[in-house]
Amino acid sequence: MADDAVLLREGLVRLLAEDGHQVVAAVGDGPALVEAVLRHRPDVSVVDVRMPPTHTDEGLRAAITARSHLPGAPMLVLSQYVEASYAGDLLADGSGAVGYLLKDRVARIEEFLDALDRVARGATVLDPEVIAQLLAGQRRDNALGALTARERQLLALLAEGHSNTAIAQRLVVSASAVEKHISNIFAKLGLPPDDAQHRRVLAVLAYLGAPAAR
Repeated sequence: MADDAVLLREGLVRLLAEDGHQVVAAVGDGPALVEAVLRHRPDVSVVDVRMPPTHTDEGLRAAITARSHLPGAPMLVLSQYVEASYAGDLLADGSGAVGYLLKDRVARIEEFLDALDRVARGATVLDPEVIAQLLAGQRRDNALGALTARERQLLALLAEGHSNTAIAQRLVVSASAVEKHISNIFAKLGLPPDDAQHRRVLAVLAYLGAPAAR
Protein backbone atom coordinates (compact mmCIF):
# COMPACT_ATOMS: atom_id res chain seq x y z
CA MET A 1 0.00 0.00 0.00
CA ALA A 2 1.60 3.26 -1.12
CA ASP A 3 -0.02 6.61 -0.31
CA ASP A 4 1.43 9.63 1.47
CA ALA A 5 -1.98 10.53 2.98
CA VAL A 6 -1.76 8.67 6.29
CA LEU A 7 -5.49 8.59 6.99
CA LEU A 8 -6.36 7.17 3.57
CA ARG A 9 -3.47 4.70 3.68
CA GLU A 10 -4.40 3.38 7.11
CA GLY A 11 -8.07 3.30 6.16
CA LEU A 12 -7.31 1.13 3.13
CA VAL A 13 -5.07 -1.12 5.20
CA ARG A 14 -7.93 -1.68 7.65
CA LEU A 15 -10.44 -2.22 4.82
CA LEU A 16 -8.23 -4.85 3.20
CA ALA A 17 -7.51 -6.56 6.51
CA GLU A 18 -11.22 -6.79 7.26
CA ASP A 19 -11.73 -8.38 3.84
CA GLY A 20 -9.18 -11.07 4.66
CA HIS A 21 -6.11 -9.62 2.93
CA GLN A 22 -2.67 -9.33 4.50
CA VAL A 23 -0.96 -5.99 3.93
CA VAL A 24 2.78 -6.67 4.00
CA ALA A 25 3.90 -3.03 3.74
CA ALA A 26 2.37 0.46 3.93
CA VAL A 27 4.61 3.24 2.62
CA GLY A 28 4.42 6.93 1.75
CA ASP A 29 6.79 7.52 -1.15
CA GLY A 30 7.94 6.06 -4.46
CA PRO A 31 11.35 4.64 -3.50
CA ALA A 32 9.82 2.88 -0.50
CA LEU A 33 7.21 1.35 -2.80
CA VAL A 34 9.84 -0.05 -5.16
CA GLU A 35 11.82 -1.46 -2.22
CA ALA A 36 8.71 -3.04 -0.68
CA VAL A 37 7.58 -4.63 -3.94
CA LEU A 38 10.99 -6.16 -4.62
CA ARG A 39 11.30 -7.37 -1.04
CA HIS A 40 7.82 -8.81 -0.48
CA ARG A 41 6.68 -9.59 -4.06
CA PRO A 42 3.02 -8.96 -3.11
CA ASP A 43 0.03 -10.39 -4.97
CA VAL A 44 -0.95 -6.80 -5.79
CA SER A 45 0.11 -3.27 -4.86
CA VAL A 46 -2.24 -0.30 -4.40
CA VAL A 47 -0.47 2.92 -5.39
CA ASP A 48 -1.40 6.61 -5.29
CA VAL A 49 -0.31 8.42 -8.47
CA ARG A 50 0.83 11.57 -6.67
CA MET A 51 3.36 11.28 -3.87
CA PRO A 52 6.31 13.31 -2.52
CA PRO A 53 8.35 15.25 -3.32
CA THR A 54 6.51 17.02 -6.18
CA HIS A 55 3.11 15.31 -5.89
CA THR A 56 2.80 14.87 -9.66
CA ASP A 57 3.35 11.31 -10.87
CA GLU A 58 5.94 9.83 -8.48
CA GLY A 59 3.69 6.93 -7.49
CA LEU A 60 3.01 6.02 -11.10
CA ARG A 61 6.70 6.17 -11.99
CA ALA A 62 7.57 4.04 -8.98
CA ALA A 63 4.99 1.45 -10.04
CA ILE A 64 6.48 1.35 -13.55
CA THR A 65 10.00 1.08 -12.08
CA ALA A 66 8.96 -1.79 -9.84
CA ARG A 67 7.47 -3.61 -12.83
CA SER A 68 10.68 -3.09 -14.79
CA HIS A 69 12.52 -5.00 -12.06
CA LEU A 70 9.72 -7.49 -11.46
CA PRO A 71 7.86 -7.86 -14.78
CA GLY A 72 4.13 -8.32 -14.46
CA ALA A 73 3.99 -7.28 -10.79
CA PRO A 74 0.28 -6.44 -10.32
CA MET A 75 -0.37 -2.72 -9.72
CA LEU A 76 -3.64 -0.96 -8.97
CA VAL A 77 -3.03 2.79 -9.30
CA LEU A 78 -5.37 5.34 -7.71
CA SER A 79 -5.76 8.92 -8.92
CA GLN A 80 -7.78 11.91 -7.79
CA TYR A 81 -8.42 12.99 -11.39
CA VAL A 82 -8.70 11.37 -14.80
CA GLU A 83 -5.32 11.39 -16.52
CA ALA A 84 -5.65 9.16 -19.59
CA SER A 85 -1.93 9.50 -20.34
CA TYR A 86 -1.13 7.93 -16.97
CA ALA A 87 -3.26 4.91 -17.85
CA GLY A 88 -1.41 4.64 -21.15
CA ASP A 89 1.98 4.79 -19.42
CA LEU A 90 0.95 2.05 -17.02
CA LEU A 91 -0.26 -0.21 -19.82
CA ALA A 92 2.64 0.41 -22.16
CA ASP A 93 4.65 -2.75 -21.35
CA GLY A 94 1.73 -4.86 -22.57
CA SER A 95 1.91 -7.43 -19.77
CA GLY A 96 -1.42 -6.79 -18.04
CA ALA A 97 -2.07 -7.07 -14.28
CA VAL A 98 -2.61 -3.32 -13.99
CA GLY A 99 -5.48 -1.10 -12.95
CA TYR A 100 -6.21 2.62 -12.98
CA LEU A 101 -9.07 3.82 -10.79
CA LEU A 102 -10.26 7.16 -9.51
CA LYS A 103 -10.04 7.46 -5.73
CA ASP A 104 -13.79 8.02 -5.58
CA ARG A 105 -14.14 4.40 -6.66
CA VAL A 106 -12.64 3.29 -3.32
CA ALA A 107 -15.80 4.50 -1.58
CA ARG A 108 -17.69 1.89 -3.60
CA ILE A 109 -16.10 -0.86 -1.58
CA GLU A 110 -17.37 -3.85 -3.54
CA GLU A 111 -16.24 -2.32 -6.86
CA PHE A 112 -12.83 -1.49 -5.43
CA LEU A 113 -12.29 -4.96 -3.97
CA ASP A 114 -13.46 -6.57 -7.20
CA ALA A 115 -11.02 -4.47 -9.23
CA LEU A 116 -8.22 -5.32 -6.81
CA ASP A 117 -8.94 -9.03 -7.16
CA ARG A 118 -9.06 -8.87 -10.96
CA VAL A 119 -5.74 -7.01 -11.17
CA ALA A 120 -4.16 -9.55 -8.80
CA ARG A 121 -5.33 -12.30 -11.17
CA GLY A 122 -3.69 -10.59 -14.16
CA ALA A 123 -6.54 -8.52 -15.62
CA THR A 124 -6.35 -4.97 -16.93
CA VAL A 125 -8.90 -2.72 -15.21
CA LEU A 126 -9.63 0.90 -16.17
CA ASP A 127 -12.02 3.25 -14.43
CA PRO A 128 -15.19 3.86 -16.48
CA GLU A 129 -14.49 7.61 -16.22
CA VAL A 130 -11.21 7.08 -18.07
CA ILE A 131 -13.09 5.21 -20.79
CA ALA A 132 -15.69 8.00 -20.99
CA GLN A 133 -12.97 10.64 -21.42
CA LEU A 134 -11.33 8.66 -24.17
CA LEU A 135 -14.64 8.31 -25.96
CA ALA A 136 -15.30 12.04 -25.62
CA GLY A 137 -11.87 12.85 -27.00
CA GLN A 138 -12.38 10.47 -29.94
CA ARG A 139 -8.81 9.22 -29.77
CA ARG A 140 -9.05 6.75 -32.62
CA ASP A 141 -6.82 5.67 -35.46
CA ASN A 142 -7.90 4.20 -38.81
CA ALA A 143 -8.03 0.64 -37.47
CA LEU A 144 -10.27 1.63 -34.58
CA GLY A 145 -12.45 3.54 -37.00
CA ALA A 146 -13.19 0.24 -38.75
CA LEU A 147 -14.84 -1.18 -35.64
CA THR A 148 -18.61 -1.32 -35.42
CA ALA A 149 -20.46 0.45 -32.60
CA ARG A 150 -20.97 -2.91 -30.87
CA GLU A 151 -17.27 -3.76 -31.21
CA ARG A 152 -16.28 -0.39 -29.73
CA GLN A 153 -18.70 -0.98 -26.87
CA LEU A 154 -17.19 -4.39 -26.26
CA LEU A 155 -13.64 -3.02 -26.44
CA ALA A 156 -14.55 -0.44 -23.78
CA LEU A 157 -15.70 -3.29 -21.52
CA LEU A 158 -12.43 -5.12 -22.21
CA ALA A 159 -10.59 -1.98 -21.14
CA GLU A 160 -12.54 -1.99 -17.86
CA GLY A 161 -11.16 -5.49 -17.26
CA HIS A 162 -14.35 -7.54 -17.64
CA SER A 163 -14.17 -11.22 -18.54
CA ASN A 164 -15.98 -12.66 -21.57
CA THR A 165 -18.70 -14.03 -19.29
CA ALA A 166 -19.23 -10.66 -17.62
CA ILE A 167 -19.34 -8.92 -21.00
CA ALA A 168 -21.94 -11.40 -22.26
CA GLN A 169 -24.08 -10.63 -19.22
CA ARG A 170 -23.67 -6.87 -19.66
CA LEU A 171 -24.59 -6.96 -23.34
CA VAL A 172 -27.22 -9.70 -22.93
CA VAL A 173 -25.64 -11.90 -25.60
CA SER A 174 -24.17 -15.39 -25.64
CA ALA A 175 -20.55 -16.13 -24.70
CA SER A 176 -19.94 -17.37 -28.24
CA ALA A 177 -21.17 -14.03 -29.63
CA VAL A 178 -18.68 -12.21 -27.40
CA GLU A 179 -15.86 -14.48 -28.58
CA LYS A 180 -16.82 -13.78 -32.21
CA HIS A 181 -16.81 -10.01 -31.62
CA ILE A 182 -13.41 -10.21 -29.90
CA SER A 183 -11.99 -12.22 -32.78
CA ASN A 184 -13.28 -9.57 -35.20
CA ILE A 185 -11.70 -6.81 -33.08
CA PHE A 186 -8.34 -8.60 -33.06
CA ALA A 187 -8.51 -9.08 -36.83
CA LYS A 188 -9.40 -5.43 -37.52
CA LEU A 189 -6.64 -4.21 -35.21
CA GLY A 190 -4.09 -6.48 -36.87
CA LEU A 191 -3.46 -8.64 -33.79
CA PRO A 192 -2.83 -12.23 -34.90
CA PRO A 193 -2.33 -14.99 -32.30
CA ASP A 194 0.97 -14.36 -30.53
CA ASP A 195 2.16 -16.20 -27.43
CA ALA A 196 4.66 -13.44 -26.67
CA GLN A 197 2.05 -10.71 -26.14
CA HIS A 198 -1.41 -10.54 -24.65
CA ARG A 199 -3.84 -9.56 -27.42
CA ARG A 200 -6.46 -8.23 -25.02
CA VAL A 201 -3.91 -5.84 -23.53
CA LEU A 202 -2.69 -4.80 -26.98
CA ALA A 203 -6.28 -4.11 -28.04
CA VAL A 204 -6.72 -1.88 -24.99
CA LEU A 205 -3.47 -0.10 -25.85
CA ALA A 206 -4.80 0.57 -29.34
CA TYR A 207 -8.01 1.86 -27.77
CA LEU A 208 -6.04 4.26 -25.55
CA GLY A 209 -3.73 5.35 -28.34
CA ALA A 210 -0.73 4.28 -26.22
CA PRO A 211 2.37 2.77 -27.88
CA ALA A 212 2.95 -0.91 -27.15
CA ALA A 213 6.35 -1.94 -25.84
CA ARG A 214 8.63 -3.35 -28.53
